[in-house]
Amino acid sequence: QIIKCKAAVMWEANKPFSIEEVEVAPPKAHEVRIKIMATGICRSDDHVVTGALVMPFPIILGHEAAGVVESVGQGVTSLKPGDKVIPLFVPQCGECNSCLSTKGNLCSKNDISTGAGLMPDGTTRFTCKGKAIHHFIGTSTFTEYTVVHETAVAKIDAAAPLEKVCLIGCGFSTGYGAAVQTAKVEPGSTCAVFGLGGVGLSVVMGCKASGASRIIAVDINSDKFVKAKELGATDCVNPKDFKKPIHEVLIEMTGGGVDYSFEVIGRTETMTAALACCQYNYGVSVIVGVPPAAQKITFDPMLLFSGRTWKGSVFGGWKSKDSVPKLVADYMKKKIVLDPLITHTLPFTKINEGFDLLRAGK
Repeated sequence: QIIKCKAAVMWEANKPFSIEEVEVAPPKAHEVRIKIMATGICRSDDHVVTGALVMPFPIILGHEAAGVVESVGQGVTSLKPGDKVIPLFVPQCGECNSCLSTKGNLCSKNDISTGAGLMPDGTTRFTCKGKAIHHFIGTSTFTEYTVVHETAVAKIDAAAPLEKVCLIGCGFSTGYGAAVQTAKVEPGSTCAVFGLGGVGLSVVMGCKASGASRIIAVDINSDKFVKAKELGATDCVNPKDFKKPIHEVLIEMTGGGVDYSFEVIGRTETMTAALACCQYNYGVSVIVGVPPAAQKITFDPMLLFSGRTWKGSVFGGWKSKDSVPKLVADYMKKKIVLDPLITHTLPFTKINEGFDLLRAGK
């Protein structure tokens, strides 16, 4: 049956979300329809609103969520109605080169690279006012019900609190994994983290869990420093407090640069600064923030020639379907904390206020 429910529709760029009644089609073969119980607001959603991440409109955004399976399509055997799940914006088909490689996690079935805004079969499950509405990176969680492909959903512990573990759908896993999986931070190393939103704070937690001896948190909003220190930052630096470029400040602070740096903002200037602040011969810099569309980086190749490594990390390098249930289990065993990352809890109808808080750095 078609379900009619509320969704936050983005009709065009740079406009507020519009709460509308949408029709959600039943799941087709190998698809799952989910009742969304909790969803986080992530900067990547806002990047679509501003045009920094190009997607087709109208669209239902949202990709960091948890919910309960409402119904399953033909051929779905791994899930049944009532199962608690987390939708996965990086699917895991288990068949492509990235899925088959121990080194990779960005399944070729992802819609981040293509930005088609459709289900894998090239159609949509959402209609509003007679118009087809696009999906967002295979998840679309700013709605009471969504449909995802079976490869893009993970079954989790039935006892897990959905309003907390929804963060494992993006923010926490992305940041924590960038440190423990992508960079593979070692005990005793020094790290610099640019950007202290939810993802940046999760990088700080990952560096701490890996045994880093020094974690330098960098942000132009000093209000972020208290929480960064709570979660493991040893130093906090505001680039606005210095006359010289921030990479020079960090090189001086560490006597030659950090072992690992992380750019968790999505700005080309900070990506270059993060590369330059890591040790010239063996430093590793990881790009975690979504890069803005149509912008290029110009840099001195000597920065890499001397031995530095520049890498990217999507969803923290985790193979999504395999790892998400394990991360939820770790949360349930109190091996990881999520509560400090939650600043506000709002009803769905106040989604625009939520984005205002995000944009205000709150």
